[in-house]
Amino acid sequence: MQQQDTTTAHTIALEAISYIFSEGYLRDRFFALTGLSPEGMRASLEDPHFLSSTLGFLIDHEPDLLAFAAFIEKKPESIVIAWRTLGGGQGQEW
Repeated sequence: MQQQDTTTAHTIALEAISYIFSEGYLRDRFFALTGLSPEGMRASLEDPHFLSSTLGFLIDHEPDLLAFAAFIEKKPESIVIAWRTLGGGQGQEW
């Protein structure tokens, strides 16, 4: 599988966070599943594992992945590549 440069992957992950916050139902589900507070989320913005997990949150539910991909005008595959670049799916073979 391809890899992106880390800056591009980081940017896509930050766009994902913005998207999650713009959609109330996603924001509520994200906080319920992660147990994070908005402050905890802000403190984690530079952590590649957190950014990868945020992308994983969208990847795990295809309708969310497709909606986010349309929102940022990228192919869903580019989001999966960003997730992998940030460490998502380590130890999983594709």
